Amino acid sequence: MTALLLDSVSHDFSTRRAPWRRRRTTATGPAVDNLSLHVDHGEVVAMIGLNGAGKTTALRALTGRLRPDSGTAEILGHDAAELPPSVAAQFGHVVDAPLVFADLTVTENLRAAARLHGCPVGHIEDLVGDTRRQLALDAWADVRARALSQGNRQRLGIGSATIHSPRALVLDEPTSALDPRGVVIVRQLVRDLAAQGTAVLVSSHHLDEVSRVADRIVAVHAGRVVENFDPSGPDLESRFFASVLAAEREVPRADRTGEEA
Repeated sequence: MTALLLDSVSHDFSTRRAPWRRRRTTATGPAVDNLSLHVDHGEVVAMIGLNGAGKTTALRALTGRLRPDSGTAEILGHDAAELPPSVAAQFGHVVDAPLVFADLTVTENLRAAARLHGCPVGHIEDLVGDTRRQLALDAWADVRARALSQGNRQRLGIGSATIHSPRALVLDEPTSALDPRGVVIVRQLVRDLAAQGTAVLVSSHHLDEVSRVADRIVAVHAGRVVENFDPSGPDLESRFFASVLAAEREVPRADRTGEEA
């Protein structure tokens, strides 16, 4: 069953003008252009692309933070922008920046996340302890989030997004601020969730890393899906850049995206 779905999604920022601006944005084409992808339960799909390829816009549409001009974005069979509370409680995401409350400690942040996701009250303390240990945050249990390093804050945000063992999960550049140990910890978390049946979509531009965690890789360029890769195949980097070059030759310069990642 498909848990995460983008079906023929398009969105063009260049047709919009903010009320405080007299001119249009600098984009010269759609940020996403008839983009389709899906993630099934128990599957990890990595979306890769250069800066400006449209990855973040696609994730914003999928998490209900942006209504696309056309196409469908669904989570667990429901419109991503209008999730019923019971469905929202089965979803987790970290897009743009981890949702962490600066004035709360690590433990308090995880406890708040568990309550917000509707976890049974009697299980919350066990879930908090398990999540701290899994993400190697026990040493900072009583430290306020504002005092954490960027990497520890990112791990805390991922912990807050996954403490309820979501059935569907979206992560935007989840290892960008992590040291090698943190990368391995998050990689194991993602694989453990997939083994439990969670559908995971990961956005990244680190080809080596996604090849270690993904079951399938989707390459995006100029707002479009240009190739699907088997991460176990040879020479992933060369195949990715070949697909980007081929897409560049096919897309007229005036149609290329220029504003959103």
